[in-house]
Amino acid sequence: MPETVDELIGILDLRQSDENVFVGQDAGSARQRVFGGQVLAQALTAACRTVPDARVAHSLGAYFLRAGAPGIPISYTVEKTRDGGSFSARRVVADQGGRVIFSMVCSFHELESGLDHADAIPVGVLPPEDCPPLSEVLGARSRRAAEAWRQEFGALETRFASDTSGVDADGRPDAAMKLWVRAENSLPDDPKLHQAVLAYASDLTLLAVSTVPHPVEFGGPGMQVASIDHSMWFHRPARADEWLLYDQVSPSASAGLGFSFGRLFADGRLAASCAQEGLIRLIDPA
Repeated sequence: MPETVDELIGILDLRQSDENVFVGQDAGSARQRVFGGQVLAQALTAACRTVPDARVAHSLGAYFLRAGAPGIPISYTVEKTRDGGSFSARRVVADQGGRVIFSMVCSFHELESGLDHADAIPVGVLPPEDCPPLSEVLGARSRRAAEAWRQEFGALETRFASDTSGVDADGRPDAAMKLWVRAENSLPDDPKLHQAVLAYASDLTLLAVSTVPHPVEFGGPGMQVASIDHSMWFHRPARADEWLLYDQVSPSASAGLGFSFGRLFADGRLAASCAQEGLIRLIDPA
């Protein structure tokens, strides 16, 4: 994963190889597969390159079909499904070496005035400067060292903001997690770039929330994990280089699948929502 903001911007600067085909590089990772948030962000960037400048994404729905291999370029083919008076629809298919690994549909809209309401930001959350780095929390709770987690998060600054005292009706920890997240350094003012970075960040911990109530290590030797689908809605403009509160909850885990919701708040206002289902299969670590 990119370790600096410049590297993150670099992997989102896709090369156009044909009228509707764009190629993205992989930043490399300690993972055995390409980070799903990277593919999501690159696919959104490819779609953005084909719509009128005044239109920004308002929703997307994606499926991770195969694991992407690290270090190999990914080709994104964009289908211009429709351009209406104020909306544009796109379909994006990603392939790597001739193998389709990902598909996404997304919709773009010109910002306009209208009715306005939103969920309130959760109360009682400590400010980011009073919260520990997420890498330190995970380093103390997993087999991986804090430095390894810090390198994995790379260009994103993340702070653990959860109250871990909550329990459910069975006395287990709540299936919830709160983070503060932002790009480590300033980003250019392009709102489409900020949306892509939000999409990138949204895949960081969402599936892991579905394992919080259980005595397991997410992604440890006894668990097979993989994102399967990811949906996202962009409600209001937000800068990805300013602190966002990522409020996440998992309503269900069953049959080897975990399901989670997430809400991203910027300046106290709901900026984006997302939902994800993924594989959390228990396996014999031997």
